[in-house]
Amino acid sequence: MSQAKRVNVDSLQRMKRKGKRITMLTAYDYFMAQVLDEAGVDLLLVGDTVGMAVGGHATTIPVRLEHIVYHADMVSRGASRAMVIGDLPFLTYQVTVEAAIENAGKLMQDGHVHGVKVEGGRAMVPFVKRVLRAGIPVMGHLGLTPQSVHRFGGWKVQGKDERSATQVYEAAQALQDAGCFAIVLEAIPSELAQRVTESIEIPTIGIGAGPHCDGQVLVTPDMLGITGFEAKYIKQYAQLRDTIRDAVEHYVDDVKEGRYPTEEHGY
Repeated sequence: MSQAKRVNVDSLQRMKRKGKRITMLTAYDYFMAQVLDEAGVDLLLVGDTVGMAVGGHATTIPVRLEHIVYHADMVSRGASRAMVIGDLPFLTYQVTVEAAIENAGKLMQDGHVHGVKVEGGRAMVPFVKRVLRAGIPVMGHLGLTPQSVHRFGGWKVQGKDERSATQVYEAAQALQDAGCFAIVLEAIPSELAQRVTESIEIPTIGIGAGPHCDGQVLVTPDMLGITGFEAKYIKQYAQLRDTIRDAVEHYVDDVKEGRYPTEEHGY
């Protein structure tokens, strides 16, 4: 059987034109990347959410570039079809364009991702243009941008008033014009997400932004019920925290009661 063709910026563009929904999930290790890839997920995001969903931090801010590179290397080896995107963490791209290009290049070379994602609006335009000239695809991220959570005063829906909605809309246009191949829209009103999606030619990927985006993304440990985190926008497709705990309790009981291992489990 021939290997499925790798998802890329061109195939994502075709999916938008044909009205085919795009699927995206986070991945942080080799084996989960394999499973998600086999299940047909189009995009795997090695997100700085690793700091929260795996590391137990309250925000994504403590995550460093070396953390993303480490996890991206594993994910990239586990995925044969999905396009792998790596987050550029806090302060790896906001200070100077030169540092941003260097860090994006390191994530591509050492993490083996196929593109990078950055948070922010019009201020990201110079970075996007320069990084694209280096041959690195860039995905944008608007709305609730987690690296700016303290500036927002918490995890709040963005774009609810006319002024902020206009900022999101105009930023999407600017990121498209700068060359972004797609934009994540996080925690904005459904009507605004629809307006943005219909006004730009590149795909939008929603999270907590309603049903009108070209695709959707969730944090995998959240949607599998591993982290225990719940929010209105999350649909939990499994309760693996309970499943894993039950299995481990069974193991503990078997060992303590002498039921495992038996002679048949030896070499």
